[in-house]
Amino acid sequence: MSGAGAAERGHVDGTGVRVAIVAGQWHDVIADGLLAGAQREVERLGASATVIPVPGSFELPVVAKAALEGGFDAAVALGVIIRGGTPHFEYVSSAATSGLTTVAIETGKPVGFGVLTLDDEQQGIDRAGLPGSKEDKGAEAAHAAIATAVTLRSLRVPA
Repeated sequence: MSGAGAAERGHVDGTGVRVAIVAGQWHDVIADGLLAGAQREVERLGASATVIPVPGSFELPVVAKAALEGGFDAAVALGVIIRGGTPHFEYVSSAATSGLTTVAIETGKPVGFGVLTLDDEQQGIDRAGLPGSKEDKGAEAAHAAIATAVTLRSLRVPA
């Protein structure tokens, strides 16, 4: 595994955790790497996942919220936003970040943040868990979401 390896993140028993991987479809190479990393980590931790494709990062919050309200225990939001010559980058980055934070707070369920905000394509390739990548942000986002779901489950007081 690229970047922070499984041993560095530690083991979490994700058995029974249902994860919605909400995956933006913009920029195939990087998006596919993020998704593959998230799926590997979900499997490694023993959780189960359903992949829900969305057009881009702007759509991540509303679909993540619907998935969490529909019964998933956690969401992993994956997206790619590359800076261009217009303010579009700032608007979409801000909307995705604040929207996903709001979703987590409103639902009381974790959202793993795997949205890459990049200056150029190479930064994404370096972080997407592809062969030769330095990091695996899809796996990291999945790990964070599942670990947090397990923590939240442990905080429930039996009836």
